[in-house]
Amino acid sequence: MTRPTSSLRTWLGGFLPAPTTTRPREWLRASFGAALAILCSAEICRQLFGEAITLQLIGPLGASAILLFAVSSGALAQPWSIVGSYLTASLVASVTVHVAGQTLYAASLAIGASLLLMYLLRCLHPPGGAVALCVTLGSPASEQTFFALLPVLVNAACLLSCALLYNNLTRVRYPKAPTVAADLHHTLDPDPQTRAGISSEDLQQALEDFGEFVDVTREDLEEIMRSTQRHALRRSMGEIRVSQIMSRDLRCGTVNTTVDQALATLKQHRLRNLPVLDEAGHLAGIISIVDLIGKSSGSGRFSLLGRLRRRRETLLGEVMSSPVTTIDSNAHVVELIPLLSGQGLHCLPVLEQGRLVGMLTQTDLIAGLQQHLLRNLDFRFPLESDHRQKLASA
Repeated sequence: MTRPTSSLRTWLGGFLPAPTTTRPREWLRASFGAALAILCSAEICRQLFGEAITLQLIGPLGASAILLFAVSSGALAQPWSIVGSYLTASLVASVTVHVAGQTLYAASLAIGASLLLMYLLRCLHPPGGAVALCVTLGSPASEQTFFALLPVLVNAACLLSCALLYNNLTRVRYPKAPTVAADLHHTLDPDPQTRAGISSEDLQQALEDFGEFVDVTREDLEEIMRSTQRHALRRSMGEIRVSQIMSRDLRCGTVNTTVDQALATLKQHRLRNLPVLDEAGHLAGIISIVDLIGKSSGSGRFSLLGRLRRRRETLLGEVMSSPVTTIDSNAHVVELIPLLSGQGLHCLPVLEQGRLVGMLTQTDLIAGLQQHLLRNLDFRFPLESDHRQKLASA
């Protein structure tokens, strides 16, 4: 049975602030951006419509600025949320004033109707409620005309423009566009990481079961869950590093190596990929056997002699893939899984202080995961188990 003091402590804990996951640098970035956006939006509105209307409508802008700059990844802060809510609230409030006049009853009706339409139009944005109040209880001029519609939309457009410019210039992606998985093989198969894990359908069902509005985009919520899975997997797998499972005895080409020479090296050592180094010994690119075969075969319109001549003359520096996706030698093995399963990569050059020290392939990863499983399995042979049961019964 739950103790009363414990229940009371839990209930009171709901009034305490939640732990923050942001840093002071982000606080300063958002604060400066919100102040700058309010200044620009209010000044433009003042120049176009006068100071009285600007002061009447500036309240909702302050609330919207906090959402657009401090929590720009939230579902309430996306472009359609602010534009749709401002438009809906101003239209509903203007109609309400013409029908019911400037009363508290009219203001209450405008809030309720605006919220219902925001739900239907999927543009929920809390400052839209303030817009409805400002328009409903504004100046008497609102009784004759829809005076607030244009200033409200100008305010929304100015604030949104500032958020789009400032957030992206300060390396905060806005708006939060849906992430589209790359279809590397052009098949109907889902992404390898989602085949046995949490799918989009699972997430949708969970949100429907929750039944309440969640102020986070679906894509961000899915990424948070996958990140949580990665951290849990990393904890369970211990400290398996790339340097423990990578290949160290490398075969490399240079930018001046010919295609013929590279093919011979790959064939001799049964390799599929060859790192390419520049004159200083740094990684410049990578070439695969598929790329080399394509370059060496040439077009069927030319003679065999011509194709062989071009193959002997073509250098890896002309046909290599660059830049190259690499991994640090101290990286955890969990970081390899999305790279080698979801991005179509078959191998990763391993760097240490900027220099190539190894190569890691899908085979190396599988071998490392196998060793982890073997270390964590509790092997009990049947004979040994039967012997223990007999001893226990005796």
